[in-house]
Amino acid sequence: MTERLRILTTEIQPWRRFKVQAEAELGFELEFIEMDFVNAQRIAAMSPHSYDIYDQCFHNLDIVWHWRAIQPIDISRIDYWTQMDGPALDPAHGGVGYGDMPATRLWVQPDASLSARLGQYVSMLPTFYNYDSFAIDVGATGLNVDGDVTSWAELLDPRWHGRVALVDDPGIGVFDLVQALMAADRIKVEDPGNMSVAEIDEMATLGLELVASGHLAPFWRRATDPVERFRSGELAISSLWSPTVAALKEAGLRVRQAVPEQGYRAWHGGMCLARHLEGAQLGRAYDWLNWYLSGVAGAQVARQGYYMSVPAPVRANLAPEEWEYWYEGRAAACDLPGPNGHIAVHQGDMRSGGSVRARSKNIAVWNSTMDEHNYLVRRWTEITAAATQAQGRNARKAG
Repeated sequence: MTERLRILTTEIQPWRRFKVQAEAELGFELEFIEMDFVNAQRIAAMSPHSYDIYDQCFHNLDIVWHWRAIQPIDISRIDYWTQMDGPALDPAHGGVGYGDMPATRLWVQPDASLSARLGQYVSMLPTFYNYDSFAIDVGATGLNVDGDVTSWAELLDPRWHGRVALVDDPGIGVFDLVQALMAADRIKVEDPGNMSVAEIDEMATLGLELVASGHLAPFWRRATDPVERFRSGELAISSLWSPTVAALKEAGLRVRQAVPEQGYRAWHGGMCLARHLEGAQLGRAYDWLNWYLSGVAGAQVARQGYYMSVPAPVRANLAPEEWEYWYEGRAAACDLPGPNGHIAVHQGDMRSGGSVRARSKNIAVWNSTMDEHNYLVRRWTEITAAATQAQGRNARKAG
């Protein structure tokens, strides 16, 4: 085994900003295998020997743990474990919400099941997390998002007809659609985090109608995809992740994330150890996990709007003004950089939703893998495929 650690990850990991420093301090090479969420999950479950670290989210555990693609993590080998904070460890950290709350699948039990009961081993090392909703181009619309947009139902408002996009991931985007349909009283769902077959069918029928009417534009899968679509005016409103919001702001667009009264769609990222790791390579994997929590990566993560499970080292690696804006929800005391080093936050700006504590108490649902996940994927694919097909037809007509 060469002294190289392979990390299967997604685009929301700002690894390019710290890779050189991490390799210099760790003393071995890091290879980042970057994929979109759907394909990263597929590779993680089906090809566990192709990576050493799986870096994604807690709601993916129902799949990768089921296939025994990963091995338990010994918390005695995690230097910062006693400094952990946030929803992955404490179910009462904020609003509970429906769905796959990370604390419920963190700890590995003697029978290899996952639960919230404490032990010596965890399934996934908690890293960064956030509370997502949708964003609107304020510069193009002139809308006062903080004052005028209060509900997920905004995604269905006719004024945005044809300029609305959702993320194409059945463990993520479906919840944005369901929250919008529920808020608009177009569907009733007993548990949005774990829908029945009948509820999935009703959601799919309504989703297909929104596509057929032209209300929903084609979905996006990579966080970079919506940037040009907003810049061109194709989109005015979309479910967006914080790195995309930061990139749009760095590009000069005035994009503002909404604070829905129903609550955010929450999620928690983490890293897993591939099942084949042992000996020196397993040691390198633990070294990487500890380095990742040491603050340098966390500072880069903060600049794209995410919170870290071990906040103290992050604070030590941020300017005081950055910590106050990103974590405490205060007005920016000066212009602040985004993840790419360009100005993304201007003096006087305030983060949408306020402090991490305030945002954590406003959760509607967690990204989840439902019991009927396979069926959901099939119906969700119908919706996204229909949107792509509609775009193709429109392009041929325009040509």
